[in-house]
Amino acid sequence: MRIGVVTFPGSLDDVDAARAVRVAGGDAVRLWHGDADLRGVDAVVLPGGFSYGDYLRCGAIARFAPVMDEVVRAARGGMPVLGICNGFQILCESHLLPGALIRNDHRKFVCRDQRLRIENNRTSWTSGYTEGQEVTIVLKNGEGGFVADEQTLDRLEGEGRVVARYLDDNPNGSLRDIAGITNDTGTVVGLMPHPEHAVEDLCGPGTDGLPFFTSALAALVG
Repeated sequence: MRIGVVTFPGSLDDVDAARAVRVAGGDAVRLWHGDADLRGVDAVVLPGGFSYGDYLRCGAIARFAPVMDEVVRAARGGMPVLGICNGFQILCESHLLPGALIRNDHRKFVCRDQRLRIENNRTSWTSGYTEGQEVTIVLKNGEGGFVADEQTLDRLEGEGRVVARYLDDNPNGSLRDIAGITNDTGTVVGLMPHPEHAVEDLCGPGTDGLPFFTSALAALVG
């Protein structure tokens, strides 16, 4: 299965995301933000790090990259899409996911191994976990606070669309400790922590992030 990984100007985790796809057993296809062509991929990862225009509002300018027109079109047609960190911000700015990501409530960049609970294992990106499974994945962000109005938050909770939740303490002020959400079909997932940094025992806190990528491959095969 071919999973595209988009590189935006300023991206710094695109190489890690591509490696995670390969470790999971997939074929990583590098996509450039300026190309209006997904090159026949079966799924897309919008990697973490940064993107041009973040100084205005995180993800706001990257949303208008030519490749994003194709990503939005494909996502609305059912293609699995995972947005990690800055990619999560871009998904919200593209209106593929509700809400927004704002500056951490303590106004400082945070970088640490973060414990999470997987709340929804029925998405294209989380079927490899058990519901309620507790995992440890790298977190690094300065604008990671997920916010939405109460009606939207209630809808996400009621429809089971909260994918992951922070445990122990909230690292960035995200409302209701939300670390990741999904669309109503479970194909588009936005996640603030970085599963691509937790796919090998040699580096990072372990391999708890790997099922995000193996889940997508299993969904595509299925």
